[in-house]
Amino acid sequence: MKRHHSAFAFRSVLAAACLTCAGVWGLAAQEPGGVVAADKRLRGRSYVFADTGEKMPYALFVPSNYDASRKWPLIVGLHGAGRPYDWLMGYDGIIDFAQRDGFIMVTPLGYRALGGFGAPRSPRRAAPAPATPAPLPPGRTAAQAEALAREAESLPPNISELSEKDVMNVFDIVRKEFNIDENRIYLWGHSMGGGGTYHLAAKYPDIWAALAVAAPGPAAKPDQLERFKHTPILVLQGDADRTVLPASTRNTVAQMKQLGMECVYVEVKGGDHSLFISKNRDTLAKVFAFFNLGQENQRAQTN
Repeated sequence: MKRHHSAFAFRSVLAAACLTCAGVWGLAAQEPGGVVAADKRLRGRSYVFADTGEKMPYALFVPSNYDASRKWPLIVGLHGAGRPYDWLMGYDGIIDFAQRDGFIMVTPLGYRALGGFGAPRSPRRAAPAPATPAPLPPGRTAAQAEALAREAESLPPNISELSEKDVMNVFDIVRKEFNIDENRIYLWGHSMGGGGTYHLAAKYPDIWAALAVAAPGPAAKPDQLERFKHTPILVLQGDADRTVLPASTRNTVAQMKQLGMECVYVEVKGGDHSLFISKNRDTLAKVFAFFNLGQENQRAQTN
């Protein structure tokens, strides 16, 4: 069960979606826990993952005015490939927006930085080294890129299962610890996290009041869209993205519209793959504006 966005409010976001611009600053290279250490508003947490006995980290934000006597909305955020568990918490303005709008936020690791959050993975294939190495993503050093390459080779065969379980474990921990409004639980992800959002939305469609994805990969499959077709979704994409091609995202959005989904699509002119949202408050603000629409006391039953 989840809340239904009113037609008037939905049109308001469509109008606001026209006001887009591209980010221009890069994120500093970051080690796991770097954002938590730099921002005292954040809490670095961990728990023991029963399946493996490992201690798994997650980042948590709780509004300073939290009062357990009333219910609070929750946002679960999923990072991009190779990023640390607290990476999304460092996006420009995200903590300010969550404090302003009264959202609890949590960002799990997904078991490994390349875990994928349960999204199906393509079989590994050996590929020849490119003649010209691809440029490093913003905020990633050559040493970090090498470490990620090694991690990719060592991922366990059941990585998708473990990655999904980590997300849902963290979700359950937060839902039990805090007074969460069960009708206002939101999921969003960037890049690989967008692909994970598609997967978790399809597998647990009755949990999420609304979804948001930014430069999502892999693209949602038709059967996934069918399973969460009653969930409103915001899709953000840079038109200059060379990692997740705009044509792929446009195709997914076209499928959403064919299904009659409540979908808002924002294509950022000149937007790249990363900075168009991580360092662009205007783009990121649309996620919170969209999730704020879920406050109407109307509910839609999924099939």
